[in-house]
Amino acid sequence: MLSLHQLRCFLSVYEHGSLTAAADELGYAQPSISEQVRGLEKTLGVQLFRRVGRGVVPTTVADTLRPHAERTIAAAEETLQAARQVRRFETGTIRFGMFGVARLYAGAGLVADVLARHPGVRVELVGQNSSEVQEDLRRGRLEAAMIATPYVDSAGMQVTPVARDELVYVSADPEKLTSPVTAKRLSEASLVMPDTTFRADDSVRLLLRQMLHETGRNPQTRIEVEDPEIAVELVGMGLADSVLPKGAAQQLLPRLAPHAGWVSLRPRLYDTFAVVHRAGATLSPAAQLMIELATKRIQAVSDPL
Repeated sequence: MLSLHQLRCFLSVYEHGSLTAAADELGYAQPSISEQVRGLEKTLGVQLFRRVGRGVVPTTVADTLRPHAERTIAAAEETLQAARQVRRFETGTIRFGMFGVARLYAGAGLVADVLARHPGVRVELVGQNSSEVQEDLRRGRLEAAMIATPYVDSAGMQVTPVARDELVYVSADPEKLTSPVTAKRLSEASLVMPDTTFRADDSVRLLLRQMLHETGRNPQTRIEVEDPEIAVELVGMGLADSVLPKGAAQQLLPRLAPHAGWVSLRPRLYDTFAVVHRAGATLSPAAQLMIELATKRIQAVSDPL
């Protein structure tokens, strides 16, 4: 019966041209290597090596067998690696990147989904903003992530859009919600905006800057904060208005600003969410699971793509 051990011994002898050198490399006695090669020759019914002096020379049959043996060994190693990944997956740490406001769409629910399938794992959801998450992807700190696409630099990355969410104007003043907000009205508004640390790269602000390009102005922020929860509370107090993804507004307004509402922009703007990982990467079972569950969660509360 042909075995992987026989193939490893054959490849080592083939590479070194010596039974003794192969034995040294593999850590076996030389007679053991000879026995494995003879057993392989008997199984195949062919001669693989000829003795020449103190070494051996492969036959043409050995030349033909070598690439097949290498592929078989490689396939076996991939199988072992897959098994190790599964073992680590069941008891290890799952780390996945998410844009900051995603916690309002999928955070706790996503973690619960993972633990329902794999109770033994440890979960890390990483990221305050899409720009930060993308940098972690590029540096190899993350295997995969879901981020907002207006910021994405796709060089070397595979970007798969999965959903989009409309940006809406949020206010506690009913008169401001009677019609869609134009670029001119937006440029004159007094706004509170979250993600102040990432203001240069925040996807919502990038979209608003594009919208206001025709007016020659940037959105005027009266108040800058980090968290969308604080922004919504300030809207509820009537101190400023804001622009948020509709999913975030639906989650936060009933709890933090129940008397506030929202209206569309004109033209409508959409934040698009995409799964991102290195182009051509073979994703681990953990990454594949997180992509599957995160996509389901995001698509359940926004418009699927």
